[in-house]
Order: sequence, then C-alpha cells, then structure tokens
Amino acid sequence: MEQATSYELLNKIDSPKDLRHLPADLLPEVCKELREMIIDELSRNPGHFGSSLGVIELTVALHYVFNTPYDRIVWDVGHQAYGHKILTGRRDRFCTNRKLNGLCPFPSPAESEYDTFTCGHASNSISAALGMAVAASRKGEDDRHVVAIIGDGSMSGGLAFEGLNNASSTPNNLLIILNDNNMAIDRSVGGMKQYLLNLQTSEGYNRLRFAIAQKLRKIGILTEERQKSLLRFNNSLKSVLTQQQNIFEGMNIRYFGPVNGHDVLSLTKVLKEIKDMKGPKLLHIHTVKGKGFKPAEKEATLWHAPGKFNKETGERIIPDTTGMPPLFQDVFGNTLLELARQNKKIIGVTPAMPTGCSMNILMKAMPDRAFDVGIAEGHAVTFSGGMAKEGLQPFCNIYSSFMQRAYDNIIHDIAIQRLNVVLCLDRAGLVGEDGPTHHGIFDLAYLRPIPNLTIASPYDEHELRKLMYTAQLPDQGPFAIRYPRGRGTQTDWECPFEAIEVGKGRKLKDGSDLAVITIGPIGNDAAQAITESEAHTGKSIAHYDLRFLKPLDEAMLHEIGKRFHRIVTVEDGILKGGMGSAILEFMSDNGYTPVVKRLGIPDRFIPHGPVEALHAICGIDKTTIYNTLIHLLEV
Repeated sequence: MEQATSYELLNKIDSPKDLRHLPADLLPEVCKELREMIIDELSRNPGHFGSSLGVIELTVALHYVFNTPYDRIVWDVGHQAYGHKILTGRRDRFCTNRKLNGLCPFPSPAESEYDTFTCGHASNSISAALGMAVAASRKGEDDRHVVAIIGDGSMSGGLAFEGLNNASSTPNNLLIILNDNNMAIDRSVGGMKQYLLNLQTSEGYNRLRFAIAQKLRKIGILTEERQKSLLRFNNSLKSVLTQQQNIFEGMNIRYFGPVNGHDVLSLTKVLKEIKDMKGPKLLHIHTVKGKGFKPAEKEATLWHAPGKFNKETGERIIPDTTGMPPLFQDVFGNTLLELARQNKKIIGVTPAMPTGCSMNILMKAMPDRAFDVGIAEGHAVTFSGGMAKEGLQPFCNIYSSFMQRAYDNIIHDIAIQRLNVVLCLDRAGLVGEDGPTHHGIFDLAYLRPIPNLTIASPYDEHELRKLMYTAQLPDQGPFAIRYPRGRGTQTDWECPFEAIEVGKGRKLKDGSDLAVITIGPIGNDAAQAITESEAHTGKSIAHYDLRFLKPLDEAMLHEIGKRFHRIVTVEDGILKGGMGSAILEFMSDNGYTPVVKRLGIPDRFIPHGPVEALHAICGIDKTTIYNTLIHLLEV
C-alpha cells in the first residue's frame, strides 16, 4: 500500500525500536496516525475493525515501554492486533491482510517473532503467558517481561480462570492487562461483566502500599515467605476500606486500576511503574471498542467486522443480494424461531455469537427462550445438557472450530446420557479469510467416534430445515447438524417441515459407470462436475447424498458396493477419519473392493484466503472433482 504523506511518524517506524526512540510527547500523534491508517485500509480491505481501534493506545504504550520482541506480548483474541502488526515491521504489507498469501488474520509466530503465540480462539493468553514467564525464570532470563492482554469478553472463558488460578500459586512476574470494553463481539454478558463495570480501586492506596512494601523489604521484615500472608491481609483491609471484594487480589494477584485505556501517556507511565514489580499483577484498563470512529463506537457489534465502508460518511457498502439465496445462518435463525413457536421445550444457546449465528432472531422474538452464555463453549454444551436432562430441548449453536473446545463436554455431559441436545455446528468446512484457527474442518472426524451421537449435514437450505425439525422430535438423543458459512442454493428456502428418517441417505441421480458420494453442501459442486463429466465422456455417473455420517445408510452403501467398482467421495472436512474413511471402513468390513478416490481436506493446516481459492488448493473445487471423474472414467 502506498503510504499517505500524512503518516509522518508512522512511516518512520519500521520496528518498535524506532517507536522507542521517539519522545513520549509524540505518542498521541503516533496513535492518531495508527488509528487513521487502520480506518483507511479497512474501509477498502475488510477485516476486524472495532477491536483493533479500541487498543491503539495500549498497543503503542506496550511497545514503547517493553523491549519487544525480547519481552513477550501475548494477545488474546488476535483480532485486536492490527496496530501491533503495523508497528512490528508489517506496515507496508498491511494491505495484504487476510488475503491469500498475505498477512495472517491473527498473530502467527510463523509470520513474525513479535507474534509470540497463536491466538485465534479466546481465553488462552494468561495460560500461555504464564508458561512463558515460568520458562524465562527457569532459563535465568530474569530481565524478560511477559505480558498477557485479555479482553473482548475473553475473561468469561473457563481457561482464563484456570490460568489465573495457576498464576496465583506459581512463582512468576506475569503482567496481565485486562482490556475491559464491556464487549465480546456482541455485548458481554454475565456476572463477570457486571463485576468489571463496578470494580473501583484507589490509585493512592496502591502507591501507599508499594512505598510501605519497599521500606519493609529494606529493613528485612518483608521476606518472600511472609509476602503472601501479608498480601492476603492487605487485600482484606482494602476490601473493608473500599467496601468491595476484589476477585483478583483475592487470588493474590496485585490489582491496578481501572485506568483510562485511551490516555497513552498515562498508560506508559503506569506500565513503567509496575513492570518490574515482582509477582503476578493485573492492570485493569477501560477502553471503547471502535474508538476514534463514531459509527463503530455507537454500534460496536455491527462494526466488529463491517466489510467495506465509506470512511468519510461511515456508510457501510453492502452488496445487493436481491434474488440471491439466503445465508445458512439466517435459515437457521428463522427456522429455529418457527420451531420454537411450535415446540415450547425448545431453548436456544450460544457462546457469545448470537448475531453471527442468527440466534439473535430468537432472542429478539422470545428473549426468555434463548441464552448467550459468554465465551464459554464447554459450559454452553453442559448447560444445554442440564436443561435437556430436565425435559427441555436445547439447540446449542457453536461455530465448528470453537466446538473443539467442548469435546469432553459433548462426550461426558451429553452423549453418555443420550440427552436430547441439538448441536448446531455453524461455519463448518473452510471458512475463508479467518484462516486455520477458524476453519471448521475437523468436526466430522472428531465427532464420528462418539457413541449415541447422530451426525448430519444438509445438502441445501431445505435439508437444513428438515434436519432441524427432525432433531427436535421426541427421543432423538444427541444430534449434530453441520453447515457452512455463507449462502446456499435455494431462494425458495421456506419449505414445509418434514421428518427425515435418521440414517437415511438419498440417491440424487442414478448412473452405472461410477458412483460419487458426498455429504453436505459440497455436493452441489460435485453435481455440476458430474453433469460436465457426463457431457464430456458420454458415461453415466450416480450421485448419492449421504446426509448422515452417523448412523450410515448401510442399505445404500451395500447397493453402491455391489454395483460399482469405482467410487469418489467428496467432503469439506479433513480426510483422515472423515466421511471417506467411513466409506472405506464399510467397504472393507463388508468384503467390497472398489477403487475409492477420496477428495477432502489434506493433512495440513490450510491458510487463509477466499473459500473458492482454498477449495482449489485442497482439491475439492468443481474443476478438481471434474478432472478426478474424467480420469477414473478413462482408466
């Protein structure tokens, strides 16, 4: 990207070392230019917008005070890190952000030494940073600082509390920065949100306590052995004086704040004062998501990832979708509301993504019938299990890649008891520009071994509605439905509800020379490839929609095994352990010996980029399917 001449300071910062050479009084101008650059670039090259604008001052202060990359900065939920990328040698490449072969959408250690840890999912920063702090201590690197930045609702995740608990009992000098903006992607919910809003701490008290502690150490009274006991006493005294309990200091973690997260000079001052303090400590800052761009400040959820927009007027540039099929997400949301009106037992559950998965449709119409539990996927599943145990019918909607975090909960709290929970796996398959941390490619493989679990994937919107209807019928047990991000193929999606026999696939097209087996919407691409292959070769190809990965339609597979010597399987999931593997196992177990060519996601992490390009990279695009069919038909 050609840099604008107005970025007089930013254009001279090729690394944080350059930033640290500036006098402190220029930092507000650096923040101004950094914010303007992000607004300018994202207006044309869409990405995560509001989160990065909210931490501009924090980002500048951190790289100004700490000796990065030797000092470790660990981001939580990396959509906050655009300013960090620009300041750490990637300014001129920021225009490639989220593009195929361009900058990664989230911090990636493979991309830069300043990106200390992978952070596409929430709540892992404290645990990772604590590990780094302990490692630094064991290696004798006592001058290395480690900072974890957690916010955007991540503190509601259970892993964050596990990290806090360990940090309170393990010798370390970790600094945790709590970026409190009262937001996740949608508004934060739960008791932690209210606690952070109410938390107040006296800065004068902190200064006094620090001064007293220094004197006590000098005269030998405050030893390491006595420090924790005295800290607990001080925390109790502070609770009495401030008339509130501080959860962090209750865990023996020094607490500072709250402070204004948009005052870069105050932030640098505070960070300098506390960075060399011994023991774990937490700095609580208040920020505004979307800071510096008024439309984003007013509607933070809408401006989390707004797409292209006019940076002068704030008007979002929304493509004309007239006549196009709806998003699978909107079909889910409207269908769930329709079913909830018919079935009083239905409850909606989502972990902090009601807008993204369209659970907000049910929330708006029936606010007492839907729950946003915060960024807590494991809890969402077990919470759903508890309701199902008492006779309700939860629809628990979690993005496929995030459902990985609830794997034990699915087994232990749902499947063993065969509870009637519908697990809706949104964003299944390759999701595009969010990259490997968000691709939903493992669900078919990781769910398939679980007993008592039905696994289905709809071919189109009609099938999604029918599967949702089927899943809420009495005594279906755990029922997983996976579907992709984006649009389907049916403009007339509002078909009547109809029960589908569980474990029953469909023959979409008969044929005699070769069989193609697909599962889910990728079958539409296969159907086009089949039509073109038949036109080219004059051969006849059968197409089967498996529908259910578990239980398998054994009658249909016996038919295929008996009739065909050549089979192609196509799935938008990982090949190892997925649908193709299930077909091979069935054929082997039943004595069939066809040649089976499996198309799916290879055994590697797939980068970010447009879905169509990623399909081609993985060999599940229409052209590759076509070429595969041609080759097998000509053998």
